[in-house]
Amino acid sequence: MARTTTVLARPERPLPVELGARLWAALKAMREAPKLPTFVLGSVLVCGILAPVFTRWGLSDPIDSSLINSLQPPVWQGGTWANWLGTDQLGRDVFARVIHGSRVSLVVGLFTVFFAGSIGTTVALLSGYFGGWVDVLLMRLTDSMLSMPFLLIAIVFAAVLGPSERNVILILAVFGWAGYARVLRSEVLRIKNLDYVSLARVAGASTPRILVRHIFPQIVNSLIVLATLQLGVVIIAEASLSFLGLGVPPPKPAWGSMLADGRGFLTTAWWMATFPGFGIMFTVLGTNLMGEWLRIKLDPKFRALR
Repeated sequence: MARTTTVLARPERPLPVELGARLWAALKAMREAPKLPTFVLGSVLVCGILAPVFTRWGLSDPIDSSLINSLQPPVWQGGTWANWLGTDQLGRDVFARVIHGSRVSLVVGLFTVFFAGSIGTTVALLSGYFGGWVDVLLMRLTDSMLSMPFLLIAIVFAAVLGPSERNVILILAVFGWAGYARVLRSEVLRIKNLDYVSLARVAGASTPRILVRHIFPQIVNSLIVLATLQLGVVIIAEASLSFLGLGVPPPKPAWGSMLADGRGFLTTAWWMATFPGFGIMFTVLGTNLMGEWLRIKLDPKFRALR
């Protein structure tokens, strides 16, 4: 009798690429990033990281005040090169405060995006993979979070907890994860039924291993795009809280609080509010443009059209 050999069919696609390889591919794709958002975000990142170094190299301390030098205009309106973007009502250098304000926005934005993205991703993985009552419970919680007026709730809790950088990050992260969960859950629902995930179950892989090694790497692209777009939202939210006096407390410079200080001097010292406003505008514009480019670059549906 002839011997028969059973050959297991290969899955339609290979096992997923390791998470590190996906992140490395995303970093390599940044070489083709559009120049405007790359320049804007790169400048903000450099200013935020090196702000203390600039101060040691001769940049004015953003907290030092001198009433003698208050409300000096920019250099092209008769000011001095020592304060080339002018000074505020307390004589503090506007340029130094804008540079250090970018550091506050970056710290709050990046930490908030990290924590909110971590919570939202965890909820999406559990909800999409297990389904059933777990999915119903977590998605109702997500829907309730999405139904709340985000900024209004943030203002209420900031007023209760008090103004501080840590409280701003905590509030924005706790009330900002639902968008990640809603979008990523749909990705998990699609991926969990693919052949390589089914084969991993048949092979006896544990649920944590399937979630971390086989499903999570496949949603990293969507997570990167969401995080980039949400960074701009968080920066605006932090600036709004600081504008209302509920964000980063003075004398630490924050773009929102600088706008609040300058609104009473718009006709006499326009530079106090204009330059931090430009900082917010260009940073948010850069994150939105970069997020849209990453969406087109990393989304398979868009790659298929090119």
